[in-house]
Amino acid sequence: MNTVQCRSTTFARDTFAIAADLYMPPPGDPLKRYPALVITGPGSSVKEQIAANYARALAARGFIVLTFDPAYQGASSGQPRDLESPAARIADLRAAVDFLIRQNQVDDGRIGMLGVCAGGGYAAAGTMIDHRVKALGVVVPSDIGSAFRKMVAADDGLNRLLETIAAQAIDEAHGAAPVLHQWIPDTLAEAKAAGIADIDMLQAITYYRTERGQHANSTNRRHYLSDALILGFDAFHLAEILLTQPVQVIVAGNSAGTTGSFEDGYRLAGLVRAAQPVLEIAGARHYQMYDVPEYVDQAVDHLDHFFTRQLAVTHR
Repeated sequence: MNTVQCRSTTFARDTFAIAADLYMPPPGDPLKRYPALVITGPGSSVKEQIAANYARALAARGFIVLTFDPAYQGASSGQPRDLESPAARIADLRAAVDFLIRQNQVDDGRIGMLGVCAGGGYAAAGTMIDHRVKALGVVVPSDIGSAFRKMVAADDGLNRLLETIAAQAIDEAHGAAPVLHQWIPDTLAEAKAAGIADIDMLQAITYYRTERGQHANSTNRRHYLSDALILGFDAFHLAEILLTQPVQVIVAGNSAGTTGSFEDGYRLAGLVRAAQPVLEIAGARHYQMYDVPEYVDQAVDHLDHFFTRQLAVTHR
């Protein structure tokens, strides 16, 4: 039976070695050139998690698909470890497109990009300045900068946080050990002890920190200096001017969630000239769009139709 093939590889981005997985459609005509997709996942995730779920499904539909670990994270190189840098994430995306273009079976005029959660925001920011990418899909997209600013905005929290980060940066420049923060609690018991009852946070823990979705390379740690870089990032800045490619936004239909991705999805769609109607996956919550077949299959079906239609013609 013909099956999707996955090959581990690396590609260079400046001085970084970016660890990647390349998914190939079921074997067919060896001379055929395929449409290709770059998939980037949420903050804190690695290529074996959410991105892999979408990559396998879309490769089975006839796309060559590339997933990768961001610089500083997972199996990719970069110091300090666990740094979440929006600028680096966008540079990684450009290097990923470079890599796809060099593959013999990729039709370099038919490249799309897909981002999930914070990866949706990064993919939007990357696509608007890289018009080698001809179509963009985002699933439960999050503008991570906006999300962080909302979390610390009260009582001059933004400036106080930046001052604290500055002090830590000075200490680290003098040789102090890095400070690492959790993205989410490590266990449901830890969340309960902290009085956390938010269903989205609990579902995040159930995905990332249990056998359901846990991976050894996903540390659940974020280098503290990341927070200044994130606070200064706006994923959708200039989208109304520069993001002219067709965009498909998919959101979790349960709009009561606390992740902000429902609102961010509609905000992005409202900015983009060539946005398709937003698809709401009925009944789904944010983190269920990572791996629950009932919901992911609906998203993949729609993304297949979207990318097949938008990447049908080689662009020169």
